[in-house]
Amino acid sequence: MKTFYWLVKREFWEHRGGFLWAPVITGGVFLLLNLMAIVAAEVVGASHGIRFGASSELHQIISHMDAGDMSQVGTALDIAMYSSMALLTVVLGFVVFFYCLGAIYDERRDRSILFWKSLPLSDSSSVLSKVASATVVAPIITTLVGVAAGILQLVMLAVVLSFHGVNVWQLLLLSHPLRVTANLIGYIPLYLLWALPSVGWLLLCSAWARTKPFLWAVALPVATGLLVTWFGIMGLFNLSAGWFWQNIVARGLFSAFPGAGVAWNADRLTVSTDGHSPNLDFLNLGQTYQMLGSINLWIGVLVGAGLIVTAIWFRRWRDEA
Repeated sequence: MKTFYWLVKREFWEHRGGFLWAPVITGGVFLLLNLMAIVAAEVVGASHGIRFGASSELHQIISHMDAGDMSQVGTALDIAMYSSMALLTVVLGFVVFFYCLGAIYDERRDRSILFWKSLPLSDSSSVLSKVASATVVAPIITTLVGVAAGILQLVMLAVVLSFHGVNVWQLLLLSHPLRVTANLIGYIPLYLLWALPSVGWLLLCSAWARTKPFLWAVALPVATGLLVTWFGIMGLFNLSAGWFWQNIVARGLFSAFPGAGVAWNADRLTVSTDGHSPNLDFLNLGQTYQMLGSINLWIGVLVGAGLIVTAIWFRRWRDEA
């Protein structure tokens, strides 16, 4: 276990630009854009004589809010926290995609794999440390950065509202930062399971391809999908091209992007609505963990595990001479 810990730590050291600095910089850009938008709104409002609400008017509006209005405000604040993860999840997907694609290939290309194989380290532990880095370490760091960015965004909003005479604490108490944080962190185990087909396929291409693993990883499933579509058009085989593109091509290439599992299993989520405001129940753990009842998820886990085992085999026996 200690050896595995140091293998994971080694992956972080070698790829901290993607694992750490990519989400940190993205979160900083997100906050900067929000700050620029706030400053622009204040400047435009002041130059055109637009008042965003007098102190007495805002207090009156808040004092006349009923339970439904309060719920809408709380939902809006939660959406503000979740929004900080939107751009970060896209960045995380690209980081995991290209990390897995080069994780083994880069070692083979610069011959450093020969050094690592000279150490008492098994190929299984080496490859599994890369799987853990992609599906656990990277998502945890990104989620923590996203939560921090969301909280800072609420602080920025609170400061702006305080200048307009709003009782900031009265509004912020309507938000649910702990629940939002728990939902984001609690989704990571589901992400690990759902991302296994993509992670396994990319690692396999990284261990198998002698050159240009990106082309093999993308071109092979896409070309196969085109053949399936052509066979269907020609009536040669009774194959469902739509099913193949969704469950093989898209599942194999895009499962590493967070949120893909929720989108794939949207029909399984039982979301209630109160009829007054946008409902975020589908992001609660009680909803997202309904994915565990999806046969698609577990088939993907088995396929991903098989691909990872094959990647381990190729790393062990691939001829680098």
